[in-house]
Amino acid sequence: MLKQRIITALVLVPVFVFSVLYLDTTWFALLMAVVIALAAWEWAEIAGFGSRPARVAYTLLIIFLLAVFFVFRFSQLSLWLITLSLFWWAVAIGLVLAYQKQTANSFKLPLPAAVIGILVLVPPWLSLIVLHSDEPDGAILVLFLLVLIWSADIAAFFCGRRWGKNKLASRVSPGKSWEGLYGALAASGVMALIYASYRQIQGSDLLIFTGICLITVLASILGDLLESLMKRIASVKDSGSLLPGHGGVLDRIDSLTAALPVFLGTIWLWEKLT
Repeated sequence: MLKQRIITALVLVPVFVFSVLYLDTTWFALLMAVVIALAAWEWAEIAGFGSRPARVAYTLLIIFLLAVFFVFRFSQLSLWLITLSLFWWAVAIGLVLAYQKQTANSFKLPLPAAVIGILVLVPPWLSLIVLHSDEPDGAILVLFLLVLIWSADIAAFFCGRRWGKNKLASRVSPGKSWEGLYGALAASGVMALIYASYRQIQGSDLLIFTGICLITVLASILGDLLESLMKRIASVKDSGSLLPGHGGVLDRIDSLTAALPVFLGTIWLWEKLT
């Protein structure tokens, strides 16, 4: 399994890096829309759409919303969606904690799974596009953000395997541990300092930027936990089987679903306050 994960990553990572750095925002948005559409197809099954026509309809709805937000990506509509997304992820913290404490039969979602899917899939895509559009360094910032999350994921995986004894949320995701979380935060702190050195971020700005990166990584763990929770409710192990060793597309982007809007939202707040 680990060998398959590594091989798949070695194939996909260069594709992502190339697309971030060398595609203009329109083509980058289109490529990322394909990724989100595949994830939407998988989410439709988690949401209980058993028939193929229903899953197609849900996927087309997500694609339509992506198109709408691409057109209005520089308008107040984007701000509203990202703000709504931040409220949603605050609610998601409560959901994860509730599922951890309650019995499965007593747990209820506050929204239909199909609506949750919109909140999970559309804002991260929009966040990527808005960040990528920010000239002249938008592509570099997007690449840093992806590397930040990937580094945290890798550190959490290996620290969890080596030292993981204390479960983070045993009922939601038994494989995650507090030790893995600490490893993820340590890795993200290092990556933040490297990027800050490259951009010559100093003083109080360095502390704020590092804090934003740490919050973003915590959000990435929340995104992962929420997907695990939804899969448990749907009684599925993986969201799909498209990626060898990784499960489905949704299984690979789950950590980005919360991290991207949280990063963009906190960057906007930082810029507004300075």
